[in-house]
Amino acid sequence: MFIDTSKTTTAEIYHALLSLVTPRPIAWVTTIDVKGQVNLAPFSFFNAVGASPPVVAFAPALKPDGSQKDTLFNLGQVPEFVLNAATLEFAEQVNASSTTLPHGQSEAEFVGLAVEPSQKVRPPRLAAAKAHIECRVRQIITLGEGPNGANLVLGNVLAIHINDDVLGADGRVDPRKYQTIARMGGEWYCRATDLFTLKRPN
Repeated sequence: MFIDTSKTTTAEIYHALLSLVTPRPIAWVTTIDVKGQVNLAPFSFFNAVGASPPVVAFAPALKPDGSQKDTLFNLGQVPEFVLNAATLEFAEQVNASSTTLPHGQSEAEFVGLAVEPSQKVRPPRLAAAKAHIECRVRQIITLGEGPNGANLVLGNVLAIHINDDVLGADGRVDPRKYQTIARMGGEWYCRATDLFTLKRPN
């Protein structure tokens, strides 16, 4: 198979990229609008991109009609967000939180998850999540216009919360306890359970 992106539909490119760039961690993002209404949504174009300064990035696309999704709209009003850990025990809620709801209706409430105040940002965090990363928007880069147009959100990390029960004896996160999930292509997800270690070369 050969795909020339200049001669291929956005949908075909999208599905090819999602199937090949795997596994993709999930940014489970809480934001608020100026009225304080909470939005929760998952994004699998996501990663940490630096530690000095600490910066994360995720990429919310525009809707098929070219309008902004609630997350992007909210960030234009209140430029802060929280990344909540997308772990195995919440796989169903992660998926369900991608449901399109009317603006102002909380996906957290829709999937039955309580929120609690954050320490450094206005959007709340998911109370039951095993970890949270509180961020302030550093930059939003518009990459595409119209239906499904891409946007890149860069966030400065202001605070990190980690539940003690996912820490190992060395005080660091033990992936066997943390158990994040990730996106593959189509409707496939994967568990971070088939693990192995390699010593880094000097």
